[in-house]
Amino acid sequence: MKTAVLFDLGNTLVHYFEKYEFQTILKQAIDEVQNYLREKDVFHVSSDDVWRAVKTEDFEASDYQVRPLEERLMRIFQLDNLVFSHEIMAAMCRCFMEPIFARAYCYEDTVPTLKELKSKGYKLAIVSNTTWGSPANLWREHLALLGLSTYFDVIVFCRDVGWRKPAKQIFQYTLHRLKVPPQQCVFVGDDPRWDVVGPSAVGIDPIPIDRKPSTQHFKEELKPIKNLNELVNKLQHI
Repeated sequence: MKTAVLFDLGNTLVHYFEKYEFQTILKQAIDEVQNYLREKDVFHVSSDDVWRAVKTEDFEASDYQVRPLEERLMRIFQLDNLVFSHEIMAAMCRCFMEPIFARAYCYEDTVPTLKELKSKGYKLAIVSNTTWGSPANLWREHLALLGLSTYFDVIVFCRDVGWRKPAKQIFQYTLHRLKVPPQQCVFVGDDPRWDVVGPSAVGIDPIPIDRKPSTQHFKEELKPIKNLNELVNKLQHI
């Protein structure tokens, strides 16, 4: 019997952007940080050097360790973190995330499904990577603004653990927080690499969600759901 449902966040519960849009959004995010540093009179690097560095930093570690946003921005803008204040660094991260959060909206089926699952007694969790290793506190604030925080027993971002999905550590940490064995959990997510391989490796059954059929490549036997309205019924049959 399944007693807990773990969810991915982006493009599962909340829409942020499609993969093909990311480079445009990344440019907006870097521009926001650049404008902030200019206002603070601490922008001392050429724009050409900035964009060369952005291309260098635009990757995730092959072993799935988190590469924190703060460290990337320090390198991109050639800042000395020995003399840089926590306040300015936090503001830089907020600037970076502004164009991403501004685009966000909950899918129509998100809140009704969460309410129904809670009413049936399921424990609920979010397990999510963050864009460019951005700080978890910004994402928690964002979830609160969207009105989603109250539905979850546990919310875990990669920055909380230091490991990105599909690394086992982020799932193991969540299971420890939930106090539920993996056999009693399912994981709902939209990415075959992160949301099928990762949970499967620790014994959690994946339920892929494919809101735009054909954009992802799930194995046929996984039988993806097309929206969250199908989730409650599917849970009754596993």
